[in-house]
Amino acid sequence: MRKIIFHYHLFKNAGTSLDAAFKENLAVDEWVTSEFPGNPSLNRKMVQEWIVSNPKAKCFSSHTAVLPPPNIKGIDILPVIFVRHPIDRIASAYAFERKQDGSSFGSVLARNTDFKGYVETRLALLHDRQCRDFHAQKLSAMFEQGDEKSRAFRALDALPFVGLVEDFQGSLKTLNAMAIDREYTDTPLSIVRKNVSRASSGTLEDKIDQIREQLGDELYSRLIDCNSIDLEIFEYLKKNI
Repeated sequence: MRKIIFHYHLFKNAGTSLDAAFKENLAVDEWVTSEFPGNPSLNRKMVQEWIVSNPKAKCFSSHTAVLPPPNIKGIDILPVIFVRHPIDRIASAYAFERKQDGSSFGSVLARNTDFKGYVETRLALLHDRQCRDFHAQKLSAMFEQGDEKSRAFRALDALPFVGLVEDFQGSLKTLNAMAIDREYTDTPLSIVRKNVSRASSGTLEDKIDQIREQLGDELYSRLIDCNSIDLEIFEYLKKNI
């Protein structure tokens, strides 16, 4: 049985640091990355083909691959995904996109407005999930039946590993133990901090207070309401990982 790790690299969820840890422990052709179209059916088909067509790879990483992990005969897949406090993640996404020179909607918006304007604009676009229960949308793709919240929580229970960015070291320790015990790897990963968009000093509570001050009470309250499922996911993981 071939054993591989599949990293569902969610935007601004310490994925670059995790990928750096994977790459340090693997040969050049053993870590691969690719991106896929938004159509879920086509996305999953292409992900499966990608895995099969890279027989030497031991770790796959993608920002855009859609859950669930493919079911491929002869291949045992360990899916890896990290979740972050949703409000802190949004601030990190803004800081990151503001630094980018690209032409994507997010980077153009961030370069041309302050954090408050960024959040107001993205919340006004109901189809845009960057500031609206981002994790719930990604996790809920694991299942087809039920509302988004119930599917997201079913995914949390079904996935063998879901890490928490706020406990990156502890999550990595858990991942190492699982990956080595189940023989996905024989080398433990070490922490490699990469692509950090905001200063990491200060407690999460301090960061959230600063965000509230930047947004003002009314917009902050709206942002909390639009991330109610993600906040429940975060609290659930804090208690259960």
